Amino acid sequence: MADSWTVQRTGPGDAARTQAREQLLEAARELYGVNGYRATAEHDVCEAAGVPVEVLRQEYGSREGLLIALHNRVTTTGLRAAERALLTDGIDDCSIEERVRLLFDAYVEAVTGDPREARVTFVEVLGVSAVVDEHCKLWRALWTEFLTGEAERAVDRGEAEDRDHRVDVMVMVGTVHELMAHHARRCRRARPGEVSGELTQLALTMLGSQRSG
Repeated sequence: MADSWTVQRTGPGDAARTQAREQLLEAARELYGVNGYRATAEHDVCEAAGVPVEVLRQEYGSREGLLIALHNRVTTTGLRAAERALLTDGIDDCSIEERVRLLFDAYVEAVTGDPREARVTFVEVLGVSAVVDEHCKLWRALWTEFLTGEAERAVDRGEAEDRDHRVDVMVMVGTVHELMAHHARRCRRARPGEVSGELTQLALTMLGSQRSG
């Protein structure tokens, strides 16, 4: 399949590079998400993508770099979905339960719609290397900032305990990823609504919501 790359390279350089990057990401999603990252060799990804190994190294540096890029794409999609949920018309009139549920409904739907992406994002990145661990750590820090802002808004509205929730949120972010990894490993997938419901109750409990019931 990689022999076809010489034909694809006849187009404009930028378009060819974009095409190659997408082909590699699609191949990684399939192979990492079905067979597993550790069971997938560099040449397996390139063969499935239809590009030479040199192209993978040029665009992503390594098989590990491709894993990071795929994780980054899925996680960015989840964050953007959560952000859009919190910009919904009438969101300021919603209770904390409703806002948190909307946030997690959007996030879970975005990152679990494709079970291969969910496996890569929450399972295959674990314990790969210090570089991948640092990448995931940066994402957890970003989520901590994002959710701490929501916690502070709940405090201002009198819907959460009046205290610094940053440590709570840091613990919650780690727990969310563990819970998502648990569901991603299961042969029988939980429905998105079930997962987001668990996450919502977790968040409300950790915030000490006065209306969580």
